Amino acid sequence: MTAHVSTVAFQGVEAVPVDVQVQMSSGFVGFTVVGLADKAVAESRERVRSALMAIGLALPPKRITVNLAPADLPKEGSHYDLPIALGLLAAMAVIPAEALTHYVVLGELSLDGSITAVAGTLPAAVSASAREQGVICPKDCGAEAAWAGDNLDILAPANLIQLVNHFKGTQMLSRPAIAYAEDCERLPDLRDIKGQESAKRALEVAAAGGHNMLMIGPPGAGKSMLAQRLPSILPPMSAREMLEVSMIASVAGELSGGRLGRRRPFRAPHHSASQAALVGGGLKARPGEMSLAHNGVLFLDELPEFQPRVLEALRQPLETGQAVVARANHHVTYPARFQLIAAMNPCRCGRAGEPGHTCARGPRCAADYQARLSGPLLDRIDIVLDVAAVQIADLSLPPPREGSAEIAKRVAQARAVQLARFTALDITHLATNAQADGDLLETICPLDNSSLTLLRDMAERIGLSARGYHRVLKLARTLADLDGTERIARPHIAEALGYRNELRMQRMAA
Repeated sequence: MTAHVSTVAFQGVEAVPVDVQVQMSSGFVGFTVVGLADKAVAESRERVRSALMAIGLALPPKRITVNLAPADLPKEGSHYDLPIALGLLAAMAVIPAEALTHYVVLGELSLDGSITAVAGTLPAAVSASAREQGVICPKDCGAEAAWAGDNLDILAPANLIQLVNHFKGTQMLSRPAIAYAEDCERLPDLRDIKGQESAKRALEVAAAGGHNMLMIGPPGAGKSMLAQRLPSILPPMSAREMLEVSMIASVAGELSGGRLGRRRPFRAPHHSASQAALVGGGLKARPGEMSLAHNGVLFLDELPEFQPRVLEALRQPLETGQAVVARANHHVTYPARFQLIAAMNPCRCGRAGEPGHTCARGPRCAADYQARLSGPLLDRIDIVLDVAAVQIADLSLPPPREGSAEIAKRVAQARAVQLARFTALDITHLATNAQADGDLLETICPLDNSSLTLLRDMAERIGLSARGYHRVLKLARTLADLDGTERIARPHIAEALGYRNELRMQRMAA
């Protein structure tokens, strides 16, 4: 007899159907798992055997073959334990085989028969819902699976015996309830920062349009403090964005308790992070920091201290919104549409350009330090801001009148205008000006003759690339949205050009 149980394999955030085929036959006694399984799947034999013994069942003295089809698809992870165990129970006629045909099964077994949490329950549940199947998952993952739909049939047992009793009709498993993340943690407020009014303005513009931003300034100027307060002025995620972010977190095993929240992710990896940690990869091709920052913020402090190959790996995802992990036999693609916020010192000692300071290495110190950032990477940054040191007199001033709450209202209004504009054009996959490109820019960024002349003249003077030209247009569109005007005016172009020209002025000073 051959029993069939449905489960999934993960390719990025996509759950690919896998058919677990369990066959018992006469012959040499053994337990074999085939189908391009990794070490964790091969070890499931001992976990399944011990879990069945824990509930009072022993495997019959027969030849047991488990095939994971399709055989050419790599199978990774411990979530194959439960489907293999249920296939064995069906082959042994302990539970009816037809009862399993309507479910996608995943879960890891402990030696005592309990079912422990696994990564990827949410994308597996979404895939099952699309195929009009139910889900059998661990109890700790039940709340996560419940987000896939109100009509989805979900069984979330704590152990194997509960599941057997459910199929025998002696116990009924209730459907798990949806769990919400409690965003009770108070975010740092921009009211805490004294001075730096130009930096706060640039941060507001970056938040309103989803623009990439680089802050250059001496140590202690407040660059990290400004970046850490960006989440406090960003609008909450929409339902679609929340689902996208949660599916990535689920695959990475970072969705605590199946609770979903609307707060945008903020990832701040250390400058010693490897390329695999940032882009994704490793033995099981896990999503990296840029994918975990999808629909949120990726903050890179001490930007020149990152390895050059790590920084260059940012270039393609900043353009395409995807992180691609290439393997010899297949490619894995993760969503990675993030907002890059970076900070750096003007030189290694951080005092270049400071009045009265003379570096022993001369101007070459700052030039060499800033040269660690390639031109193509900098061309993808919309706002480059010089963050000057805070004056001691500013620290004794009372707190500013405007805090994160007031700025967040303006940011939300500007984003609502952008969303309405894209909706009117029947564009549903874009939400911010920074994501617009191509012919769409000509439609949403109309310029009068005065503004167009200024943009062309300055573009030639400061040597803007075609990408830089388009990014100035996006930035000017956001400035106009903050002002509540549909038409882009000359002051908007001038301010946008000022943000693009800052790095050039820095390098000339160096």
